[in-house]
Amino acid sequence: MSTSWNRLFSNFGGRSSFGGQIITVKCFEDNGLLYDLLEQNGRGHILLIDGGGSVRRALIDADLARLAVQNEWEGLVVYGAVRQVDDLEELDIGIQALAAIPVGAAGEGIGESDVRVNFGGVTFFSGDHLYADNTGMILSEDPLDIE
Repeated sequence: MSTSWNRLFSNFGGRSSFGGQIITVKCFEDNGLLYDLLEQNGRGHILLIDGGGSVRRALIDADLARLAVQNEWEGLVVYGAVRQVDDLEELDIGIQALAAIPVGAAGEGIGESDVRVNFGGVTFFSGDHLYADNTGMILSEDPLDIE
């Protein structure tokens, strides 16, 4: 089964289309856990971040995005905010988020990974497959043959 939805997110990365298997994480206005996750090899994977929809503090900044590129992540989907957008758009990674704000997140490491998350009326599980471009996103339990 596949689910698609339209423009809740905006593109902030240098790659406008991306896809892969998702790893979910929940963290509210704290990105400490994201450093640990993005240090892992991300080839073929997308980190899907449920930040509770908060646009008061940016969960992704240029340092985290560079770490993701270094470890070959396909993309980042942030149900929250990003910052340092001029730097983000220069990086070869897909980054979709709700908004940009200059205020950074706390770094205490509060949150949990590989959990079910729900936003925009869609439920996400680690292991699902997500495909994104500037038109919207498609979520599928199984990989899709998409160019």
